[in-house]
Amino acid sequence: MKRIFTLLFSLLTCLGFSQDWTGINIPADPGTGKEWVLQENVSDDFNYSAPAGNKGSTFLSKWDDFYHNSWQGPGLTTWARNHSLVDEGELQLIASRFQTNRVNAGAVHSNNTIVYPVYIEIRAKIMNSVLANGGWLLSPDDTQEIDFMEGYGASTCGNCGSSNSNQVWYAQRMHQSHHVFIRRPFQDWQPSEFGSTGSNPSEFPTWITRNDGAGNINWRDDYHRYGVYWEDPTHLYYYIDGVLVTQREGMEQIDPLFFTNSVNQGDTNNDTRTGLNKAMDILFTVEDQDWRSNNSVTPTDAELANTDNHTLRIDWIRAYKPENTASVDEWFTNNLKVSPNPFESKVDIQSGVLLNQIQLYSIDGTEVFSQKNINALNNTIVLDKLSSGLYILKVENNSGSWAYKKIIKK
Repeated sequence: MKRIFTLLFSLLTCLGFSQDWTGINIPADPGTGKEWVLQENVSDDFNYSAPAGNKGSTFLSKWDDFYHNSWQGPGLTTWARNHSLVDEGELQLIASRFQTNRVNAGAVHSNNTIVYPVYIEIRAKIMNSVLANGGWLLSPDDTQEIDFMEGYGASTCGNCGSSNSNQVWYAQRMHQSHHVFIRRPFQDWQPSEFGSTGSNPSEFPTWITRNDGAGNINWRDDYHRYGVYWEDPTHLYYYIDGVLVTQREGMEQIDPLFFTNSVNQGDTNNDTRTGLNKAMDILFTVEDQDWRSNNSVTPTDAELANTDNHTLRIDWIRAYKPENTASVDEWFTNNLKVSPNPFESKVDIQSGVLLNQIQLYSIDGTEVFSQKNINALNNTIVLDKLSSGLYILKVENNSGSWAYKKIIKK
């Protein structure tokens, strides 16, 4: 940890500035023999100007000022490019009235995807509004989603009517969760509001409160840090202001309904679940969501006319990946697992990084097996036709590093 911040500080001093998060500790543990390395292509301190109508090359090198496909928005939302901008050192997403019963709002997505293992965190101040304020990750095919910030800031609502006028419950809770989807026919699963899995599910809520001694705080009242450590496809750890507040561990807490099956999604008799394994875009959005507007929870014209109350402010976003302090080749070799060994017909290969190709050589150097473009953490090869004896397994990861293992065919 000290090493990475020393390197960052030296670099930034040479450039004559420091990023907004310099000196702020990363709360997640990168693991033994690893350190956090900043991912520049998806990190941004927003210390530049990007006007709503012409955001310029600095912004557009990392971001697109719309949703990650052509969808116009949920419920009463109409996303608009001119409702996002960078000013005063922060990304601002604004909401206003578009047409009767509709809301124009900002939406931004990253030009680059991110994939586990990664710690991603923002510092943001949500709106004083019943509209949804979101910081989230979404796979390009819209089947896997991680929400590390989803907040509704207003305590009251002029349009809500007597049954929904009090919105304090939402104003005092921050939603942190994930979704897995089947697109056709559409199905959506996420953990229940207060947890539904594990031996003590109440320990892992999806709606987070914080008490300052005088009662639960309203999240709209100040800037807070919201983050998630997406460790691997079955482990998520959510943080607020550097404190671990909820988590999901294991496939049954990630996908109990088999929605991530690689074959026959939703078929509980065919367990080919991948968990949250897909590269994802980073999104910031403001939404008038249908599950709320259908119940008259939507802002009035007068409320939307107050721009300050309807601006989501994001001070910075940072993303880090854990990388090895040992040489990559040494780490890869030490962490590559091959079993069984000796083997009879099949060999299972497991790695902490994505595999690219596998080659197998006989003791005289003849190549007897080859498989390319694997792009997976684990792989099984069938070698039942080989003669008994000693072989050399050569495995390449997606970074171009090689590892070698001796294996024996019975």
